[in-house]
Amino acid sequence: MAASSAKRRHKVRRRADMSLLGGIRPPIAVLSALLLSLAGITALGFGRAGEESVPKAVMTSQQHFAEDGAVAMRASIDESAADLARTAGLFNAGDPAQPDAVVDKIGSVYQKWVGTAVVEISSGKMLAARGENVPVAAIDTSKLSEKDGLSPRMVRLANGETRLLSLQLLSWKGQPQQLLIASSSLRFPGISLGKFRSIAVIDSTGRILSSDGIPESEQVLTEDQRTGVERSKKQLSAFAKVAAKRAKEHPLKANDPGEGGYLGVSGSLRGDTFQGDRAIAGYAALTGPEPGKGTVATSLGLTVVAMVDVAEDPTRVTDPLFGLLAAGALLLIGALAVGVLLGTVQRPLLRLFLESRRLTRDDLTRPVSVPRFGEAARIGQALERLRRQLLGERDDAEGAGGPKSGRRGRIGARALLAVSGILLLVWSAPMLLLLNRADATAVVPEQITNDQRERTDTLSDRVRRSLNEGHADLVSVAGLLGERTSPEDMTKVLDRTRSDHSRYRSLYVRTGDGKIVAQSGESPRLPEDRKSENKDGHPFADPITVLNDSGTEPVIASYAELPGRDGSTVIGEFRIDFINSLLKRPGLGEIRVVDAERRVLGGNTGYLAFEKLPSARLTELAAGTSQKTGISARAGGIVYRDGGGVQVAGAAPFVGGGAAKSLNWMVVSWQPAAGLAIPEYSLQNRTVLAGLLGITAAAACLGWLHIIVVRPLREVAKQAEALADGDRRTVLYPRHHDEVGAISRSLELLRQQVLEQRKRDGAGATAPAAAVRAPAGRN
Repeated sequence: MAASSAKRRHKVRRRADMSLLGGIRPPIAVLSALLLSLAGITALGFGRAGEESVPKAVMTSQQHFAEDGAVAMRASIDESAADLARTAGLFNAGDPAQPDAVVDKIGSVYQKWVGTAVVEISSGKMLAARGENVPVAAIDTSKLSEKDGLSPRMVRLANGETRLLSLQLLSWKGQPQQLLIASSSLRFPGISLGKFRSIAVIDSTGRILSSDGIPESEQVLTEDQRTGVERSKKQLSAFAKVAAKRAKEHPLKANDPGEGGYLGVSGSLRGDTFQGDRAIAGYAALTGPEPGKGTVATSLGLTVVAMVDVAEDPTRVTDPLFGLLAAGALLLIGALAVGVLLGTVQRPLLRLFLESRRLTRDDLTRPVSVPRFGEAARIGQALERLRRQLLGERDDAEGAGGPKSGRRGRIGARALLAVSGILLLVWSAPMLLLLNRADATAVVPEQITNDQRERTDTLSDRVRRSLNEGHADLVSVAGLLGERTSPEDMTKVLDRTRSDHSRYRSLYVRTGDGKIVAQSGESPRLPEDRKSENKDGHPFADPITVLNDSGTEPVIASYAELPGRDGSTVIGEFRIDFINSLLKRPGLGEIRVVDAERRVLGGNTGYLAFEKLPSARLTELAAGTSQKTGISARAGGIVYRDGGGVQVAGAAPFVGGGAAKSLNWMVVSWQPAAGLAIPEYSLQNRTVLAGLLGITAAAACLGWLHIIVVRPLREVAKQAEALADGDRRTVLYPRHHDEVGAISRSLELLRQQVLEQRKRDGAGATAPAAAVRAPAGRN
């Protein structure tokens, strides 16, 4: 018996311990811990929103600027290598050509190389050369047959400049093999630097191979300017050393979370100050267009560094007082909310737990301590009625369980939870919706506007150059399709060109009367009955044009005339996806390519072809930017403030030569300032985050409390009242091993005690009647 009693006591003790692991205490404790943590984060975090005198948005913008330079450099090097390889292949596929004709043809079609040469490999004899002297002596012709023997290589000249040499073989049957060499400088094609910016390309050791934007000392007039030039050169060299070291890191380790969009290593650097200006730089290692895919350019180990001086604003530091006040208010309101839960929900429930256990131990002398309101009051009144029933007293409805119980049950636990939630909402809602709104006070740094303009200008030039490259490809192909070239051979040349360049959806040769004699790719969209639009009988007036003005996709085509074929032309239709892929640059927001009528032709996000720009202000910016200022139009940038918030926008028309000049297109970009890491918006974002965290903590913990405690408590209150009213058949089962479950178990024990008492009372009333009837039977 003793062992059995000890076992039962251990079981009861274990159940009591289990109630401490669940039940009402953990949600309130977790809520208290979360509110304390949030108060600490609020107090410490708000003062850090604007500590740096150079906003993070400016630093990130320089990183994106360097990425643009790396993309342009990689595309230029790869395009040059592909053009040289394709041109050599086309020459090799035809009849033997004179070396002078080869270099003349290359020079007339492409203007990207500073020097070209053809060398006989066996003898080393120079057969033809154009442009600046090509450093042929730096090439060991005996190793050309080895692996990577024809790979591009960098050569440093005597004057300190660096040249990139691209090599291809010229082979004809029965003739000595020749080496075609093209020399190019490592200058950036079409990068708009604006004012006070410099850019450089460096090798893996940090040595500057070429730079632009810093004048030479003899080009400036005053001593202060010379001092500034020398300081800029030293600062750029220091940035180059650091960037070269960081470029060797893995991209996933080098880039910060949220600053994706570039596949290679990139980042930003802070330098020294000079006359109130802080030198900052962005760097980006050349990387392939697809993850894990290397190119000719990426094998060179080059990195781009872009540097600019930014005026520091030491007053742009956030006052930590707001964070301290917000944290203090949260502590006060949180303490009040937790106090409501402790005083009106937890303590009454724990008191009921103890009272119910007291009654199950037959301690019926003292009345039950009944809480003042809620489900706890209803359960307490039911326990008091059960105590009186176990004592054999009359259950007076007008006493403990009558009208008084109705008053106590009017305010439930759900209402108390709602009160606590409203208290926490008083702090969270203003943080989420009202405080620290930045749209009216945000100061967009001038450098952000400048970068938006210059990067848009760079992107515009990149699109223009890509279209010019496409037209140059067609000119090169047309020059190799002679009078005796058969349609089958034409098709082979077109197939090879389209496989080498992804920009074309269709390539075909069209005669003067509209008949297509060779084709590669998709079906042509140029109607066969289309009449010539110029006096020379060409299919359209300009070398590059848009064939339609409506539909789901613009048809952009270019042509080049075949010599000696009576108006025959080779036509290439560009893929719109190729143009759109050029626009996918992080940090510029939404980008559109528009024509002279401001109709959208391409974009980096969803758009409808030939639609107008989304706002009148952008249309006005495009119209104003297209106006010539001096010799040509200039790129423009602006900050808009209206009901929709603050926007940074830029527009840049096509400026420069080539076949694409006649299009009169431009690139327009815009983005909300709210997405930039500007101190005012950083403070707003942290304020909103604090409000969201407060609401989340309240919803999670109060919801947890409602599901685990309040709902079972309401059910137990109904069962307790039913038991006190005489329902002796319903068995009470606990849902959880917690305080509410313990009360439910106690009520079940009391139900069993009431049933046993009724049986005893019934047996005691029957025994005297039987004793009286027995003697009468004997008589």
